[in-house]
Amino acid sequence: MKRYRMDQFFKWLSTPMDKEDIDTWNRANNIIPEYCDLFEDFSFSLYYLISETYLGFSHGDSNATKIGIMNDDKLEHFRWCFDKVILDFKKENITFNFSSNDYDFFESFYMEVYYEQLDGVVRDSIESFLQELFNRRRTITKPDLRSLQTFISRWNVQYNYNFSHFYLQ
Repeated sequence: MKRYRMDQFFKWLSTPMDKEDIDTWNRANNIIPEYCDLFEDFSFSLYYLISETYLGFSHGDSNATKIGIMNDDKLEHFRWCFDKVILDFKKENITFNFSSNDYDFFESFYMEVYYEQLDGVVRDSIESFLQELFNRRRTITKPDLRSLQTFISRWNVQYNYNFSHFYLQ
């Protein structure tokens, strides 16, 4: 068996994939472009609703006063946002059937990176993280595809939406 040096391995990992290889990867892993768009819409809707309705960073959640929003209130705010986004999509005939593990994933992510994060720069980086994750026009490497696959394959989504208008007849 031939052994490769680490620099060869890193070069292989970081080499941009061509469009045909990306399409093959997507088909092999059941990644449908419209699914990506749907998850992108869900993810951004949740992020924007959380960031626009959470009052903790501007109304008393301060290190100076040591008065802050209780953890239960943060969890309740997250639950309200999550449920509202699901309801908003349901109005468009798109039904998400998230398992408790899926919900826990989102809750853990937002509790750690948003609600409990003291550094505003980190909180503000969520938007750019999501943009980078879902940007299919950028140069894509094997680890990028793996990240997207992991992110999307977590959820069992059922939808009553006709994607046929995306295709030329």
